[in-house]
Amino acid sequence: MTLPMLVVAALFVGVLAYALFGGADFGSGFYDLTAGGAVKGAELRTLVDHSIGPVWEANHVWLIYVLVMWWTAFPETFASTMSTLILPMLLALLGIVLRGASFAFRKYAGTLGQARLFGAVFAVSSVVTPFFLGAVAGAIASGRVPATGRGDLWSSWLNPTSLFGGAIAVGTCAFLAGTFLTADAVRSGAERLSEELRRRTLAVGVVTGAVVFAALVPLTRDAPTLTDGLAGRAAPLVVLSGLAGTATLVLLVRRRPAVARITALGAVAAVVLGWGVAQYPYLLVDEITIADAAGAPATLRALLVAVVLAGVIVVPALTYLFRLTQSEEWTHS
Repeated sequence: MTLPMLVVAALFVGVLAYALFGGADFGSGFYDLTAGGAVKGAELRTLVDHSIGPVWEANHVWLIYVLVMWWTAFPETFASTMSTLILPMLLALLGIVLRGASFAFRKYAGTLGQARLFGAVFAVSSVVTPFFLGAVAGAIASGRVPATGRGDLWSSWLNPTSLFGGAIAVGTCAFLAGTFLTADAVRSGAERLSEELRRRTLAVGVVTGAVVFAALVPLTRDAPTLTDGLAGRAAPLVVLSGLAGTATLVLLVRRRPAVARITALGAVAAVVLGWGVAQYPYLLVDEITIADAAGAPATLRALLVAVVLAGVIVVPALTYLFRLTQSEEWTHS
């Protein structure tokens, strides 16, 4: 494996981690948004706070990792992407900031009205942010970002691939979060809430699957290179995603959400990996390959050393954090 491929593989690990952990984090906002009024939705919103409270900040480590890796290893493509997709990126950034601030402020709101306001901002931002990040992915995958310079500020992300990418991102985040929240509700003994979440997660999974199939026809015309890759080298991952998603639905029907978390993660991971494999060897589809976009070899080698050090320092701490939250040990410390 070449040096640029090693670096892009390390970068894509960050994309995958953010899609899984950040996705489950963002998706919880969908259930917060649709929980109902202050009284009806109180139990669900308490569960959301309990579930993501210890990890919501840690999940954004992966976004920072991806951005730093990208602009250091592939600077020209980073510049052209940020210039072309500045609008959806700014909207996603605004969503991240508003979401985090309102999530924190809601807990200390002085009145019910303030709590409702902060809760609404948190919930809406949780849905809007993955949509714009999905739109960015769609713009890259459909070949609308030039290798250098700036592409069109509007048509680059207001197109079928980007819009379907945003919708699929929202759906997969909600599906992933619903599976985890259902398991959390079962673990905390909230039987009525777990049943409600189970039914809603099943509905989200079915709708998301329908959106994915609906996207196949426009993607064939709008993103031919991506479509060819999905039908070719990435086909096993597409099949794996479908099987894992179906298995998750079956496990939820059989009321086994703890196991369903694993298959849900597998389904989303296969989707993200399928995207990466389908557009290989391009970094920006139809514009520039990974090898041609890479920076100086010395820079790439230094980045790999930094990745190894970061893995040794950060990954064990994050692993321990997630183990504590998923086992509830942190509540008894």
